[in-house]
Amino acid sequence: MENSLINRKQSAYDFGKSGEEIALKYLKNKKYRIVAKSFRFFRGEIDIIAYDQNTLVFIEVKTRKNKKFGLPEESVTPLKQRQIRRIAQGFLAKNNLYDIECRFDVLSLLFNEKDDCEINHIQNAF
Repeated sequence: MENSLINRKQSAYDFGKSGEEIALKYLKNKKYRIVAKSFRFFRGEIDIIAYDQNTLVFIEVKTRKNKKFGLPEESVTPLKQRQIRRIAQGFLAKNNLYDIECRFDVLSLLFNEKDDCEINHIQNAF
């Protein structure tokens, strides 16, 4: 997937935010209904919260310019997974959502030298 949103000279933060925009476009094309972006709670953040049909999905987006530091999804460590679960619990409580089917996905975006993007959508990642 070629993408004009990416500028390799962006700061790491802006590069990550550009990756999240690509992820949103990808999810909308897959018919996900976006509920929240950059949901902050307990000093942490969930990148995207969306419905995949009747399942509420908490999505962590990881974007990398290359494989120098490993694959993007490898940075979703057990510690990061616990943090995301805790934030998800806060979202559910804040929105009075009980007995709802949920899952945790990772969207990995990896760019090559031509700025083509390889997307790996890992459903039920943890």
